[in-house]
Amino acid sequence: MKQPNQPRTLRQNIREMPATAWFLTTGVFVNRFGSFVILFLVLYLTRMGFSASEAGTAAAAYGVGELLAGGIGGDMADRVGRRATIVSSMLVSSASLIVLSKLTTFGPIVGATFVVGLSSEMFRPAAVALTADTVPEGQRVTAFAVLRLASSVGFAGGSALAAYLVSQSFQWLFAADAASSALFALIAVLTLPDDPPRGHAAPQAGTSGYRSMLRDRPFLLLVCSAILITFVYYQQLYALPLRVEHLGLPPKDFGLLLTLNGALVVLLELAISSLTMRRDSRSMLALGFVLVGAGFALTGAASSLQMLAATVCIWTLGEMVGAPVSYAYVADLAPPDMGGRYQGIFGVAWGSGAVTGPVIGSVLLTLNAMLFWPLLAGVGVVAATLVAAIGPRKPSEATSAGFGSTPESLPSGEGLPGEPFPLAEGTGGPSG
Repeated sequence: MKQPNQPRTLRQNIREMPATAWFLTTGVFVNRFGSFVILFLVLYLTRMGFSASEAGTAAAAYGVGELLAGGIGGDMADRVGRRATIVSSMLVSSASLIVLSKLTTFGPIVGATFVVGLSSEMFRPAAVALTADTVPEGQRVTAFAVLRLASSVGFAGGSALAAYLVSQSFQWLFAADAASSALFALIAVLTLPDDPPRGHAAPQAGTSGYRSMLRDRPFLLLVCSAILITFVYYQQLYALPLRVEHLGLPPKDFGLLLTLNGALVVLLELAISSLTMRRDSRSMLALGFVLVGAGFALTGAASSLQMLAATVCIWTLGEMVGAPVSYAYVADLAPPDMGGRYQGIFGVAWGSGAVTGPVIGSVLLTLNAMLFWPLLAGVGVVAATLVAAIGPRKPSEATSAGFGSTPESLPSGEGLPGEPFPLAEGTGGPSG
């Protein structure tokens, strides 16, 4: 017979996941499987006759929309409800993809691309908050690991299908992407609970809720650490390909490195989460951040594809250690009526790396390439230090992922349970 204080197992957590979490995981898988257009947007626009800079501007518009989606989606999740936010996000995404596929002039294309980026990502805070609503605290790390796994597998499988569809017609990409969004909306309508708004009449609703967030020191420290580590993590899309090119390796080798990252996440993250869910979440986040910084710092010393692959293994390990923990950590920090907004702001912090990574990275790498790579390790250490500075929660508030929900079940020194690596966003890591 299982003793009350005996740690939960991964299998037990998966077996006891509520139906709502499984339906939501299915919807995320379907949506990520059909996320085709952003992969081929630049190629699509250049084939239409637009310049590379114009195509890049359109891609940047998508990124701006994606960045804003966290805050807007989080606010909607609390104000109008989780299911309503997911459904509206997916329906607008589906419609805007169809509109984008019919446009032929640059200005409207940029505007439609912005709407696609905004609408296609607004569901994420609601999805994360709904998972936290329905899954007990001691099981959330596992639930978020399962959600990320579904997102990663869906994106990997969808990318293979996208390569076939684009060989037939770009219009098939738009149609399939729109259909996957619409299908997620249908799944949400049929299976997810019609939850009431969380912040409508609460004292923390609206701007006062965000003001109270500014007084939440543990959350602000976590947000600052996420902004730092995401700058490092997004170097996989800027500094890493430049390093591959500097070594004289072909572009396909860069693709192989990203494939390695995705494969490791799919194969190992769930098993690793069975270990991290029993540990102090602040320690796991700090360890993950240090590994990410160290992995990218060593990229500057790598001189072959094999050595680069080893560095990818290091920072991917950091991703797998920290990712499932952080969503659960934010969920536990958030007041009951602000779960969506907390997840939304955390998502904005993570998305900032898509801007700071290439912009600041390009300046630093140009100024001094020899110092740039060790600097990434330093940033990782600073991010880890900020997490460590959060300190443990009060005993009356603490719960441990993998242990019971009562203070007595906590091992000595355990803090708050616990993704700076959100739902496998399509970079091979976050995202899901």
